[in-house]
Amino acid sequence: MAKPTPEQAAQMLNSRAGGFNALIGLRFVRASADEVVAEIPITTDLAQPYGLVHGGVYASLVETICSVGAACDVAERGGGAVGLDNHTSFLSAAKEGTLVGRATPLRKGRRTQVWEARIEDQRGKLVARGQVRMLVLDEGSSILNRA
Repeated sequence: MAKPTPEQAAQMLNSRAGGFNALIGLRFVRASADEVVAEIPITTDLAQPYGLVHGGVYASLVETICSVGAACDVAERGGGAVGLDNHTSFLSAAKEGTLVGRATPLRKGRRTQVWEARIEDQRGKLVARGQVRMLVLDEGSSILNRA
């Protein structure tokens, strides 16, 4: 079977959307071992009391796109990846429109990876950035919970 394009991989991820990603309205645009792009429409459900996007939304988007990138990288050898730490900085407020997150790897090691993410509003203004350190799991790891 041919390796899916980043756009096809995003479609596959979106077709299996559920849980937290569905709750916040996250939709993947591209997904590969070198870049992950996803969007979240800003709704009132994602706001904190001042009407701004809640910081947890930014941190969640950073965690998700970095984790998916690392998972794409190790998937060919049957492994997985889980976050060890997430550092997200909030740079500017957003109240409406769409958040666009883009993650790229800083380091792909054998046991750990470090990915960074930039989140922009629909006008291209940088509103948050983050970095996630990932633990690479070997095929068969009990935490992967694959049947």
